[in-house]
Amino acid sequence: MAGPSLKAEILAVLFAAGRPVALKELKALGHPEEAVLRALKALEADLQGGALGVALERVAGGWRLVVHEKALPAVEKVLKPSPPKLSKAALEVLALIAYHQPIARAELEAMRGRSVEGVLESLLERGLIRVVGEKEAPGRPKLYGTTERFLEVFGLESLEDLPPLEGGPPLLLRG
Repeated sequence: MAGPSLKAEILAVLFAAGRPVALKELKALGHPEEAVLRALKALEADLQGGALGVALERVAGGWRLVVHEKALPAVEKVLKPSPPKLSKAALEVLALIAYHQPIARAELEAMRGRSVEGVLESLLERGLIRVVGEKEAPGRPKLYGTTERFLEVFGLESLEDLPPLEGGPPLLLRG
């Protein structure tokens, strides 16, 4: 009796992972990269219509299963999900970090015009930012940058997917 198809194996891995899975991880299934990519494309096509209630999403440098938009009303009725609540201040600081990383606390405070210490702690605790190094300056201040979790939460494959800054501040800063 034959085992599951590569497409079925990938689906099972993505379901079990509950997080984005990178191509290099999927190659551990023992198939050539081209075959894995073909299977991902076929799986995406199979799930595209929403008949199974899930979709394949490319995010944070990998693929993950998400609720298909057609199934969202049913999920909301049963699970009543609440998105992570971020204050306006947290969204502002997060946007500044995303667009200007790596960035020091003093630079954030200068751009924002007020203290960001408590906001930074909150974003660090939520795993949306991390310390990425130290600035070559007196006191060696910490430099902050976004995390893979930031990409996942905001549905971005990479930082290049952030909206462009032309025409004003990032969308997150508009009030």
